[in-house]
Amino acid sequence: MATNGKDTIYIDIDDEITTIIDKVHSAEEKIVALVLPKRATVLQSIVNMKLLKRAADNDKKNLVLITGEAGLLPLAGNVGLYVAKNLQTKPEIPGVIGQDDDDEVTDEFLDDDAEEITAATAGSRPVGELASAASKGKATATPALEEAIETLELDDELDDEIAPGVDIADDAAAAAATKKSKKKKKNKKLAIPNFERFRLLLILGVILLIGLAVFGYFAAVVLPKASVAITTDTSNINSNLSLTADTGAKVVDATNLIVPAQVQSVQKNGSQQVPSTGKINNGQKATGTVTVSGQCTKKPDPVSQGIGVSSGGLTFITTDTLTFKPTFDQNNNVVCSGTVPVVAQQGGAQYNLAAGSTFTVAGYPSYSGSNDAVFTGGTDNIVQTVVQVDIDNATQKIAAQNTDAIKQQLEQQLTQAGEYPLAATFNTGTPTTTNSAAVGDQVSTVTVTQATTYTMFGVKQSDLKTLVDADIKDKIDPSKQIILSEGIDKAVFHINSASATSLQLTMATTATAGPDLKVDDVKKAIAGKKSGQVITLLKADPGVTDVNVHMSPFWVTSIPNKPAKVTVTFQKAQ
Repeated sequence: MATNGKDTIYIDIDDEITTIIDKVHSAEEKIVALVLPKRATVLQSIVNMKLLKRAADNDKKNLVLITGEAGLLPLAGNVGLYVAKNLQTKPEIPGVIGQDDDDEVTDEFLDDDAEEITAATAGSRPVGELASAASKGKATATPALEEAIETLELDDELDDEIAPGVDIADDAAAAAATKKSKKKKKNKKLAIPNFERFRLLLILGVILLIGLAVFGYFAAVVLPKASVAITTDTSNINSNLSLTADTGAKVVDATNLIVPAQVQSVQKNGSQQVPSTGKINNGQKATGTVTVSGQCTKKPDPVSQGIGVSSGGLTFITTDTLTFKPTFDQNNNVVCSGTVPVVAQQGGAQYNLAAGSTFTVAGYPSYSGSNDAVFTGGTDNIVQTVVQVDIDNATQKIAAQNTDAIKQQLEQQLTQAGEYPLAATFNTGTPTTTNSAAVGDQVSTVTVTQATTYTMFGVKQSDLKTLVDADIKDKIDPSKQIILSEGIDKAVFHINSASATSLQLTMATTATAGPDLKVDDVKKAIAGKKSGQVITLLKADPGVTDVNVHMSPFWVTSIPNKPAKVTVTFQKAQ
């Protein structure tokens, strides 16, 4: 491959010298980089290295060997070839190590007129000549260059097998047979196929084919879309209607503005758990004795048990009859007094009053009391109780929950039933509330549960269009215009009154009148056409002032044939 004025050629380990020379000759650039495999035996011969250098010089090409093998560096240096470790390294000619008579021997082998040394003529050659060629990695030149290369590869083996004093001619036939056997092993036609690699390529090919098929389906069927915006000479007409939606109506009544309605409802249960905030002391009640006294003109009647006496906000109840006895004080005034046992109204250690505490007596404002001894027996045992504010807080949390999901559910139910949902009619019914505990119950938490029914009205969109058409038919010129859109999707509804089966509401909408173009007809007319054809076709209508066509993805060049893939909109010219 060529890169920035340089050809890079990758050499296979089985490539012969003639194949490498052909690749160099076929290179288009003047600089040729040969990337050698590890153990490239074909270039471990000075003869092959010379042949390669001569072929490059004849083609006037600068040759660079890309290799890291140290054994090839002296050979490349001897013939003057550049070497680099990799494609990014600066090439240089390696230093020559011990150059001797190799040049003369090599030149002799490369000389076209040199005598040919074969197995038949080896017997007449001096042993020293043959031994010198074998020891230096040289091969005898033969008419077939491939045989010379193969002979070079067997030099080491032959050197080991030839014993001192044995005539080379005697072993010529054996060497030739060995050489022939070696060549047969390298016959590429007899190589065993790599079935694992073939199977891997086959699986990858099948996966690629399936992927292309899936992509082709999506690209041609699923993804293509088109939108066509038609600018027309249109006019907007406002419509305001006061109508009745009644579940008992069967057909639309354009005269009385009554449309059949359907009600969808759904019941939802909401619950909230809150901690109880009331506290009560369930400890032991304190007891003691109180002396009640006051000025009197006559002896009071005995007071039955159960009256309250209080001190410092703490109330005690008498547990026996209070009997008064008249006495005289130091001023000779008549004083009526009596002693009675009392018990604390609630448990708690705070009722253990010290001696000398002052009491008031319920129902006897002129009397007061005191205790001569400490009140005892009161202990603390605080428990939580439910109070009304706890229940109210839980109820408020339920009411504050988001109802958007419930609205969407009702709208979906109405849509599936073929109705146009009137979101403004969404209503929350009166909830039914149950509590897990009553006020005063001694629990740590209270759970409030409410069952609420939500409702929403829906009507046929076609019925609403019928009412709008009847309202604006006298406001357009039927000979030039038709109603392009009743604007129901953007209509504003206001509920005046509602019951379980009907409601009174107002609808405000803006209809659009323009040229007689219908969306479905336009989709059929432009199916399969290109952008320019669509513009020309639609602009032929005198009421159309402009057409804007957009297709996606980028490879789509024509309008999809499926109407669902095409969006047609009308807009008024500015």
